[in-house]
Amino acid sequence: MQNPAARYLIFFQYAGTKYSGVMKTAADQAVEGVENHVESAVRKLKPVNEVSVVISSRTDTGVHALCNSAHVDIQRRGDKPPLLEQDLVDALNFHLKAEPIRITKAYRVHNDFHARYRAVSRTYVYRFALGLRHHTEMPVTERDLCWALRDTRLNIDAVQEAAALLLGTHDFSTFRALSSETPFKNPVKTLEKAQLESGVSFSQRHFHRDIQFWELTFKSRSFLYRQVRRMTGALVAVGQGRLSVRRIQELLEAQDSLAFPQNMTAPAHGLFLTDVQYRDTEYSSSDQSSRCCDAVMEWKL
Repeated sequence: MQNPAARYLIFFQYAGTKYSGVMKTAADQAVEGVENHVESAVRKLKPVNEVSVVISSRTDTGVHALCNSAHVDIQRRGDKPPLLEQDLVDALNFHLKAEPIRITKAYRVHNDFHARYRAVSRTYVYRFALGLRHHTEMPVTERDLCWALRDTRLNIDAVQEAAALLLGTHDFSTFRALSSETPFKNPVKTLEKAQLESGVSFSQRHFHRDIQFWELTFKSRSFLYRQVRRMTGALVAVGQGRLSVRRIQELLEAQDSLAFPQNMTAPAHGLFLTDVQYRDTEYSSSDQSSRCCDAVMEWKL
């Protein structure tokens, strides 16, 4: 007797530098997405069903993730029981060992679970560094993981004042880049968190104490295309004195993507998806206290 397919929620992390983004690309494209490699790893487990990995949160070329998520169905041959969660993690990581992609957790979920639509929040952190004459001065341990800024001074109070204007429910049309999905996406989002904090770095601690690392954290149920990178670019510009706090309010009220200043979007390589949260009732596993990314970010289930 053939056992039915089991659906799993998997959490995974990746360095996005070499990929076209997280989403799968066509076979004829030179640069693949993270999803291509995750699907390939699942296929190597030789399931009976056609493999389709459903990603919860899209990230662009060069953007990293400490915690992204997806669901996948796996039907084993014959009367083999569903894979145990940790066995699935270990097996997928074995097949992904050549890539900067790692599965951190897997949970058995109900067959109607959807990784994208059941997520209750997503958190992004944008990292940048001050005090560099040129991007080539960035320590090698931070290469492609942090935005290098030449300025040594940042008006922290102004950044925090401007960030506070973005909190709450707004039409964020000005802070999204236009794409093919623009007509179908509601621009009204609720930003739960927009916070600037001093950052940390291994290289700063041991070799480059004159470099200042900073992090901007944003949390919402969902975000618009390049919304975080646009918000980051604008807030950094406020801190540098290139934009006023009042101008942030004006951009928000404009509700027009074309009103956003040219060349102000922060680059992709400083951005990390750090957390995707779900309600605890979504899990059939008894282990509800696990962390999404080991030693990185605690789930708030």
